[in-house]
Amino acid sequence: MARAGPWSILHFVTKPSGTALPDYERLGLFYLGRPVEPETMEVQPEALLYDSRDLTTHAVCVGMTGSGKTGLCLALLEEAAIDGVPALAIDPKGDVGNLLLTFPDLAPEDFRPWVDEDEARRQGKTPHALAAETAETWRRGLADWGEDGARIARLRQAAEVRIYTPGSDAGIPISVLSSFAAPPPDLAADADLFRDRVVTVASSVLGLLGRDADPVSREHVLLSRLLEDAWQGGRDLELADLIRQVQKPPFDKIGVLDLEAVFPERERMELAMALNNLLASPGFAAWLSGEALDLDRLLYTAEGKPRIAVVSIAHLSEAERMFFVTLLLT
Repeated sequence: MARAGPWSILHFVTKPSGTALPDYERLGLFYLGRPVEPETMEVQPEALLYDSRDLTTHAVCVGMTGSGKTGLCLALLEEAAIDGVPALAIDPKGDVGNLLLTFPDLAPEDFRPWVDEDEARRQGKTPHALAAETAETWRRGLADWGEDGARIARLRQAAEVRIYTPGSDAGIPISVLSSFAAPPPDLAADADLFRDRVVTVASSVLGLLGRDADPVSREHVLLSRLLEDAWQGGRDLELADLIRQVQKPPFDKIGVLDLEAVFPERERMELAMALNNLLASPGFAAWLSGEALDLDRLLYTAEGKPRIAVVSIAHLSEAERMFFVTLLLT
């Protein structure tokens, strides 16, 4: 949201009061600010526009710290939202939630809750005085680019921003239980997609346990076979069911070999105990509550309004991040 120097990418461009919509407000044009002459650092008068039709494949944003990468990405998210395009943002650092800090009135009282009181004391100011100064800085900065708060209001009206926190109730928790539900018939009918779903879920569970997630490991083969058997029959598989079936699988062979020869009962019990300890741990309860991991529900409100769904994973361990992101991308 903030501008971090001359290389920052501009947000919230608005039309001057009482004038027609500027050219960059046409549907499909993303306004990214104005070009800067690199030698003189002089801002050029023309708008820097991006045709959203070019966003049809992958992209990467590269730059040194403080060069404006986050600003550019947030600007793209905001521009898309204004055009009614939802977005799913996986946030590993915890700063994409700044999309919620939109203040159309640009009033000091809007900024006051976000003022660092220690910083105000260091500057010899009251928190309210620093909030008023910050609001005025934003107001002047926006005016320098022909802006006011009208486009901020338009953004807030166009799309909803929500912060999801898997494995935590700090934001809106997400339940991973739906990931163990039988896939829909169209996915189950596609052999490649079905196999990918099975492998991904098995790998995610083993990764969370800190176990070998190699698809040819016996742990992976067993979990994959259990998932496959249940899903091919159209049956959902709860975690509790998975634990019981690890102990007593509904089959007696893996490949052409006897189950007991490949994975003896005593060693299967060790895996079942690890899964059970995970399920019983207080921290895992947060993974089982909250909204379903459903993309339509993440990207649109019940009324069909587009949403910027910020999935914050900054609080998770590396294994937990891999577990959730793998399920999400699947």
